[in-house]
Amino acid sequence: MTPINTNKALSELNSFASVRARRAGALRRRVIRGQTWLAGILILLLFPNAFAQTDFSTFWKKFRHAVIAGNKAAVVEMTKFPLSMPYLVRAVKNKEDFLRRYAEIFKGEANAAQCFSSAEPRKESDRRYEIYCPFKATPNDWENTPIRFVFELTKSGWKFVGLDNINE
Repeated sequence: MTPINTNKALSELNSFASVRARRAGALRRRVIRGQTWLAGILILLLFPNAFAQTDFSTFWKKFRHAVIAGNKAAVVEMTKFPLSMPYLVRAVKNKEDFLRRYAEIFKGEANAAQCFSSAEPRKESDRRYEIYCPFKATPNDWENTPIRFVFELTKSGWKFVGLDNINE
């Protein structure tokens, strides 16, 4: 083999090795990206409620402000139907029923707008919070708060799911 042919052969061999090395590097990067992505998904699956408190806090601020402002359209979008109601009171079936009965729900036994301005949510579980309010006639009686507004984490996020009078 002549020196020119030897140099050409070495050049082709180096070129082939270079392409192969680049492909191997690209493959390694793809594998690492895939592993990182998989690790992230596994963390989210293993700890689905890790951010529940933050999510509820955000939801509560929006819900609270909507009720205080009387923004029925916003409140209805944050409600799950049928909405559970106190003993012997029929459930709220849908959005139309909710809008028709808005005053009954938020101004009936308790003045929700007044209560929500200072009430603190109680965490019952990772998927449930409750707000307790005093009767409308005794708005400053925080020792007697039997009106319960219930919120749960659903597939579509936090929702208002029920109203109850725990004395009944």
